[in-house]
Amino acid sequence: MHRLAVFFLVLFAATNLLAAEQPPNVVLIVADDLGAMDLGCYGSKFHRTPHLDKLAVEGMRFTQSYAACPVCSPSRAAIMTGQYPQRFQLTDWLPGRSDRPDQKLNRPTLRNHLPLEAVTIADLLKPAGYVCASIGKWHLGGEGFEPTKQGFDLNVAGDAAGSPQSYFAPFSKPNGKAMPGLSDAPEGEYLPDRLTTEAEKFITTNRERPFFLYLPHFTPHTPLKAKEELIKKYPAAGTFKGQQNNPIYAAMLESLDESVGRIVAKLDELKLSDRTIVLFTSDNGGLATTEGPNTPATSNAPLREGKGWLYEGGIRTPLLVKWPGQVKPNSTSDVPVCGIDLLPTLRDACGLEQTKEHPNFDGVSLLPLLKQSGTLVRDSLFWHYPHYANQGGKPGAVVRSGEWKLIEFYEEGRRELFHVAKDVSESSNFAEQQPDRVRELSEKLTAWRKSVGALLPTPNPDYAPNSQADNGEILLPARTADVRGVMLRYEPMPHKNTLGFWVRVEDWARFEFTVKQPGKFQFEALIGCGNGSGGSDVRFEFAPSESAAEPQVLTHTVQETGGFQNFVPRMLGEVTLDKPGRYELRIKPVKKPGVAVMDLRQARLIPQK
Repeated sequence: MHRLAVFFLVLFAATNLLAAEQPPNVVLIVADDLGAMDLGCYGSKFHRTPHLDKLAVEGMRFTQSYAACPVCSPSRAAIMTGQYPQRFQLTDWLPGRSDRPDQKLNRPTLRNHLPLEAVTIADLLKPAGYVCASIGKWHLGGEGFEPTKQGFDLNVAGDAAGSPQSYFAPFSKPNGKAMPGLSDAPEGEYLPDRLTTEAEKFITTNRERPFFLYLPHFTPHTPLKAKEELIKKYPAAGTFKGQQNNPIYAAMLESLDESVGRIVAKLDELKLSDRTIVLFTSDNGGLATTEGPNTPATSNAPLREGKGWLYEGGIRTPLLVKWPGQVKPNSTSDVPVCGIDLLPTLRDACGLEQTKEHPNFDGVSLLPLLKQSGTLVRDSLFWHYPHYANQGGKPGAVVRSGEWKLIEFYEEGRRELFHVAKDVSESSNFAEQQPDRVRELSEKLTAWRKSVGALLPTPNPDYAPNSQADNGEILLPARTADVRGVMLRYEPMPHKNTLGFWVRVEDWARFEFTVKQPGKFQFEALIGCGNGSGGSDVRFEFAPSESAAEPQVLTHTVQETGGFQNFVPRMLGEVTLDKPGRYELRIKPVKKPGVAVMDLRQARLIPQK
C-alpha cells in the first residue's frame, strides 16, 4: 500500500510538472465602446453583468486601466502590437472623419491599416506553437490587411468595418456580401451569440494544443440593437440626466456578459480553465453623447465626458484578468496601465523571450502586478489624438505622470492640469497655479511625440467657422467656443450641452463666426442661471478677427432662470457687422456675486431688415 501511494504521488507530481511546462492558453475579449463604469464590479447599479463580476472575483480588477486612444482603431492597434499607434500614423478610427471648413486644423496623414510589418500578439505566439483566431471586429484594415495577414490562422467577422452590418442575421452588406465566416447565419441570429458559438468551436477544436483566442465583440457599439426580451427587463429610458438608464444598451451588455459566461463555462467543461489566461477590456470609454438613434448609450460618471474626448471618461476602460494559480482571486490594482501593456504581459506569461526580430514594445509587462510581486517601472503614459471626434472632442494630447495629468489642446495651445489620482472627475484645473509642473509635463509630451514620430495637425486654409446661413442668421453653439481661463468648460452631455463651470470672473469665452451678408443684427443668447447666482454683469464684445479696432459692446445683467440648465432666450441688443469676413465674439464677466456667472447654450445673430 505504501509503494502504491508513492507511485501515485510520483505520477501526480509528473502530471503537474507536465502541465506546468505547457504554455497557458490565452483568451482576450475586447468590448467596443464599453465604459469604465459600466460593469457591476465597477459600480454600475443599472447594468446586469454577473459573469463579468464573477470574472473580477476570480481574478484581478484594474481600477486605472486606459485605452491608448479615445476612439477604436488606434486602441486596437495598441492592444495588438504593444506599441503606441502613433508609430504607425494610425491615430483615428478608420477611415476617419474628413476635414471640414468649420475646423481650425486639418488632420495629419492617417494610415488606413495596420502595416503588415507590425508584430501582433498572434505573430508573437504562433511561432511558439499557438493556433490563433480572431473572431469579431478587426477594423485595422480591409483586404490584404485582414487578421489572417497579421498572424491569425482563423478570421471570423473581421474586416475593415467599424460597426456590424447588422446585429441580427443576415449579417450582410447592401451588396449582399456577408461578414467573413457568417454567410450561413440563420435568420434573426444575434451577432454576439454567433461570435460566441464560433469561439466555442475554436476552443473545442484546439483543446489539445496552446491557443490564442482574440474575441473582439462589436457590442455595445452603435447602432444600439438588442434582443427585445432583454430590453423589457429594464425600466424604460427616461430623460438622460448623466446617469446610466438606457435599456437597449443595458440589454446589449447583458448579451455581452452572457458571452463571457459561455466562454468561461466552455473552458471549465474542457478542463482548460486552470491553464488559460482570460482577459477582458474595452477599446475606449463609453459613448456619453448623442450619436445616432437611442443614444447617449451610457454615463461614465464620475469620470468626465466619454468616447472621443481626452478626459478620463474617454480613455479609461475596464480591465479584468483571470489566471488560476497565478493571479490572486478578488484582487485589485490601482496602478495606471494601458492597452499597450497587454502584448508584453502575454509574452512574459507565455514564457516567450524578446528577440531581435521584435520591436522594442512601448508597453510593459503587468506580471509584477498580476502576481503581486512588484510594481511597474514606468515614468509616464502618453496620448496623441490630432483629430476632431464625432463626439465633439478636439485635437490634443495627454501625459499621465504619477498622480498628475496634463492635457494640451492643439487649436489654441491651451493646457489643463489635473491631480487625477484625487480628482477623477477632472474638476479642478491647476494649470495656472502650477506653471512649473505644466512646463515639465509639456516638455515630456513634446519629447515623446518626437520619439514616436507623431504627426501634428496643420492650419486649415479654408477655415470658415460658424458660417452665416442662407436666411442670414448666424448660430454660435456652445460647442464651438474657445474657453479661456481655468474652470470654464464646454459640457457636451446631452442634458447640459452648455458652457458651464463659469465659477471664476476671470474666465471668458470666444466664438469665431463668418459673415457673408453684412448688416445689422439682433443678438440673442440662450442663458441659464441657478437660484442665488443672479446679478452677474457680462460684456459681449464684437470685432473683426485679429483686429485692433475697438469692439462693439453689449452688456447684460444675468437673471435667475430657476436652474443653470433651464435656458431662457435673452435679446441683448443690436450690433452692426458692416463687412463680410471673419469675426469674433468675446464674452467676459465683469462681476460675479453668486456661485457662477451663468450657463450659455448658444448665441444667435438675427439679421434686421
